[in-house]
Amino acid sequence: MEKLMIAGGRPLRGTVQISGAKNSAIALIPAAILSETAVTLDNLPTLSDVAIYTELLEELGSTVDWSGDRMTINVRSLRSKPMPNGNVKKLRASYYLMGALLGRFGEATIGMPGGCNFEPRPIDQHIKGFEALGAQITNENGALHIKAKELRGAKIYLDVVSVGATINIMLAASRAKGVTLIENAAKEPEIIDVATLLNSMGAKIKGAGTETIRIEGVDSLNGRRHSIIPDRIQAGTYMIAAAATRGDVVVDNVIPKHLEAVTAKLQEMGVHIYEMDESIRVVGRPDYESVDVKALVYPGFATDLQSPMGSLLTQAKGVSILSDYVYSNRFKHVPELMRMGAQIKLEGRSAIIEGSKLYAAKVKATDLRAGAALVVAGLTVEEGVTEITGVEYIDRGYDHLVTNLSNLGAEVWRENG
Repeated sequence: MEKLMIAGGRPLRGTVQISGAKNSAIALIPAAILSETAVTLDNLPTLSDVAIYTELLEELGSTVDWSGDRMTINVRSLRSKPMPNGNVKKLRASYYLMGALLGRFGEATIGMPGGCNFEPRPIDQHIKGFEALGAQITNENGALHIKAKELRGAKIYLDVVSVGATINIMLAASRAKGVTLIENAAKEPEIIDVATLLNSMGAKIKGAGTETIRIEGVDSLNGRRHSIIPDRIQAGTYMIAAAATRGDVVVDNVIPKHLEAVTAKLQEMGVHIYEMDESIRVVGRPDYESVDVKALVYPGFATDLQSPMGSLLTQAKGVSILSDYVYSNRFKHVPELMRMGAQIKLEGRSAIIEGSKLYAAKVKATDLRAGAALVVAGLTVEEGVTEITGVEYIDRGYDHLVTNLSNLGAEVWRENG
């Protein structure tokens, strides 16, 4: 069992380069299925989720050339085949295979997806969208069988704002007959990124990034080369870590607009923020003010940054309230933070956090962002070594973590045992 070890108490200083967005990559890779020719993705993050998706496409008959931050996906020999088990169970975003295969072949058999186990996230809105497009869906032995004689455009209102459902419907509708309208669509930058690739391939998508997306289906799509947007969650985590350690860090290769919510809250606490065209400098201070933070759908404060933000709030004076209106049960890391001395009380969707000194302890990451929270917490500890297990979750969203933190002056390493 691999462990992440952190001897904290050192201010982070220097520059960190942000990788391509994980939440874009895991949608862009299956989007290649819709193409008749090869698709090349640049600025690809080196993550376990990306590796699993590579294997999934190879199982379907694609050839994938992955070198450094570039991946070329050749789908000429790709075929739709049932995938009820195996790698689809390891990856939450394997559900994008449903929309992509449905759009390309008119059918898909995919096992129910896996991923981080912090809260059940039903895919009823995905199914609602596929059925509106003309697909028939049955659930047999834990796998969804999706089939359509012909996909036809439809008006689809999402009952819940869902990034996954918005992208999945967009994938299928790109090759449907007629026009599809997705209303109450999610607005995340990753949705715009997927639409940008699809449009470059010949799709006709308008309104991505707004609450109404219009898709005019086309008969075929052809591959293009596309550069993935920077990972705003990874960037936000390093910003929070810089503030928590009272450091001075330039977070490079970012789109500052994507980080406005976290920037605003850090400034409210008293952190100095300097924005450039493609970078943000974060300069910490000895003392921080308590703040209230509400995790909301984009452009609100990202739920994926709620957990690491909680670690930072332990370093503020007074009492802060951290609420999550996206996922109500995203506080499984709180008992681990309390093992480190955090003073936190949970009430429904909120965590009431009192400023406190943290201490080294043996803790366990229960999901990806919980792992990020424990890393931030460990970096603030002034004496001793924090030992984090569950590293496999952290690897799902943060590539080169040890290298990046070490280059910023942190004392962090991995151990087996």
